[in-house]
Amino acid sequence: MAKTSPAEFVRQVRQEVSKVVWPTRRETFVTTIMVFIMSAFMAIFFLGVDQVLSYGIKLILG
Repeated sequence: MAKTSPAEFVRQVRQEVSKVVWPTRRETFVTTIMVFIMSAFMAIFFLGVDQVLSYGIKLILG
């Protein structure tokens, strides 16, 4: 594999970064809100599963 000089490497990095399509402020905001909503939903779901399993184990073990 051919070695790349540091200057060529920086040039290639800049070229690749220019191809990136960055999200808009609105897209970032909406995505962040969706992550918070899904995190809260999953926390409530696993709390419920944990409570059901805890209740079941207490019934089994007495």
